[in-house]
Amino acid sequence: MEKGETSACYTVTEITRAIRGLLEQNFYNITVEGEISNFRPSSTGHYYFSLKDESALLSVVMFKNRLSRLNFQPADGQRVKASGSISVYPRRGNYQLICERLVRSGEGELLAKLEERKKRMAALGLFDPERKIPLPLFPSRVAVVTSPTGAALRDILHVLQRRSAGIDLIVLPAPVQGEQAAEIIARRIRTANDFRMADVLIVGRGGGALEDLLPFYEEAVVQAIADSEIPVISAVGHEIDFTLSDLAADLRAPTPSAAAELVSASQIELSRRVREIKSGMIEQILQKLERARMLASQFSAENLERNVKILVQPCYLRLDEARDGLLAGVQALILQRRHSLELLANAVQSYSPLAILGRGYAVVTHEPSGRVVSASSQVASADPLHIRFSKGAVRATVKETIDEEL
Repeated sequence: MEKGETSACYTVTEITRAIRGLLEQNFYNITVEGEISNFRPSSTGHYYFSLKDESALLSVVMFKNRLSRLNFQPADGQRVKASGSISVYPRRGNYQLICERLVRSGEGELLAKLEERKKRMAALGLFDPERKIPLPLFPSRVAVVTSPTGAALRDILHVLQRRSAGIDLIVLPAPVQGEQAAEIIARRIRTANDFRMADVLIVGRGGGALEDLLPFYEEAVVQAIADSEIPVISAVGHEIDFTLSDLAADLRAPTPSAAAELVSASQIELSRRVREIKSGMIEQILQKLERARMLASQFSAENLERNVKILVQPCYLRLDEARDGLLAGVQALILQRRHSLELLANAVQSYSPLAILGRGYAVVTHEPSGRVVSASSQVASADPLHIRFSKGAVRATVKETIDEEL
């Protein structure tokens, strides 16, 4: 810069944003190896710590939504590899690593090897759900494959004594870490099956580093668990630990204590369930009896009579209505026919000769021949005649004919 020139001026926010942009753009998805220092979980669930080596220190934050990926509990002094991106926290003006994944140093290669082994065993069908065997509801004998001096066995014994002292427990001792552990664990599982030693088999140990849990990733153990005709509960490590034995087992327990709780039924819980079942059965029986009583009451003499009346009375009403309608129709038809008959009778009567005679007319017949005389020219003097009136008749003799037009 020449004399007299003015340097560029930034606000604190501007320079911080510029630095943040440079860091986030150039240090994205990186992995940093170092030793954990000043590890401090926050009350909100996030992990804050530093990574250090001989010459430098780097702040790291791992948010709680990423903690489910951890298979160990971080602590000061552990050498780890943290993967994530560099960012800047503007309020403090310091940069930090936003950690997305945290593994112990050397675990990356081991995890890749175990992942490859997992895929190979899955292809063999060792993890198929169809292979799973359901646990018996109330097992009477439980066998445990674990170290006889480990905390896992003590936890199992404590739970069984507290919840169900009536269960017989068989301990099949086996080392749970080291080179020979996998082969011995697999042999104990097969021995339990050969002699049908238990109703349920628990295979497990307490928590530890990934290297400590390696026997439960070995194919010999996984194959023995998958082949077991006795239902197997895998109880390896703590809740965050998940091994290949867990995938092959019929059931996974997050801890050995949880495995013991799964196979033991509390006497109090059993009593409660029996009482609930008893109450439910009694209630169902009473309900069915009440329904049967209600159904039976419908067939009493009074109810039958009432029900018959309810059914028959509408029929009676319809029958009465039909009868009344039929009678009314017949009566109407009779009146109609009677009226028509009267009209016909009147018509016939009006055309009757007697009716005509009743109006003053008479029928004259020539008595010898019986023919009707309708004109004076049809008779001669002294011809006998028969004259028919509306009532009665007379005989007469023609004295004279008169021929005249009306």
